[in-house]
Amino acid sequence: MGALVAVVGASGYVGGELLRLVAAHPDLELAAVTADHNAGKTVGELHPQLAGVPSLAGLVLRSHEAAALADCDLVFLALPAGQSADIADMAHAGTKIVDLGPDFRLADPDAWNRHYGGRHAGHWVTGIPELPGARAQIRQTNEVAAPGCYATAAILALVPLVSAGLADPADVVIVAASGTSGAGRAPRADLLASEVLGSVSAYQVGGAHRHTPEIEQALAAAAPGQEVRVSFTPLLVPMPRGILATCTAQLGDDEATTDVARDVLVASYGREPFVTVLPEGSWPATSSVAGSNGAHLQAAVDTRAGRAVVVAAIDNLGKGAAGQAVQNANLMLGLPETAGLTAIGVAP
Repeated sequence: MGALVAVVGASGYVGGELLRLVAAHPDLELAAVTADHNAGKTVGELHPQLAGVPSLAGLVLRSHEAAALADCDLVFLALPAGQSADIADMAHAGTKIVDLGPDFRLADPDAWNRHYGGRHAGHWVTGIPELPGARAQIRQTNEVAAPGCYATAAILALVPLVSAGLADPADVVIVAASGTSGAGRAPRADLLASEVLGSVSAYQVGGAHRHTPEIEQALAAAAPGQEVRVSFTPLLVPMPRGILATCTAQLGDDEATTDVARDVLVASYGREPFVTVLPEGSWPATSSVAGSNGAHLQAAVDTRAGRAVVVAAIDNLGKGAAGQAVQNANLMLGLPETAGLTAIGVAP
């Protein structure tokens, strides 16, 4: 029998992706699924893509309660902002938890208050295993905060260049496009097909997006003592899943070239199972990473503008959420990091 896990908040898109990954995982066994207003419904009713797994499709979602988590080795929390802390308190001491929500992502209470408000629950280990020193921290803790989807793409793109002094963390501009699943499953007029199809729109412009402080926090850790300023503009595009993030920063080294920037990325990720630096001249596309835990990166140096450019593509439900959460869980449980995951996308 594998490690027993629970998915709390199993009715949403991220919850459904977690269920899909756990169902195919060789070393995890689903012990409980919970939801709020969807409690009492079956997994198959909410996630028809899982109908081919009868043992899973017939499971009834329970309410969020301590009894549902009692026998679990690890709990995934896929909940909106402000809800994870209370559920985490229900888990028995020693239970491992991966939180996919924002409650434990930010170390700075002021940043939390600016973007979320309410009680600041604290800060857990950041769950991006590819960051320097992160794997050891993830293996040794019982509590991991998986970063947001936009933040994951931008952090993977920028941290190596900032750490190497090639990119100035005080002048970072990110424009990132996401599919509609990034906005969650709750019905909203602005997410209707009639509003989204055939249109690209910006939203939460001017530093308002909640993933901005996560990105700044990671860059500050990569460049201790340096000023960090990030201008982030998210775009909503007419596709169900995927993120393409174009990240630019003023060059920290006027002599830097595209080859140097690519070499820095390769040195950072060349042995990583889920991060791929594409061959020179090839640029990331969301279709290449769809359905996977993969991240594709490419870099260039704009010598005329004096800026480093890194483009990252991930699946917002994969490496940006459920896939990365399972990757963290594997490390926390002492399993092979790649168990139940793939870097291979589904195309076309």
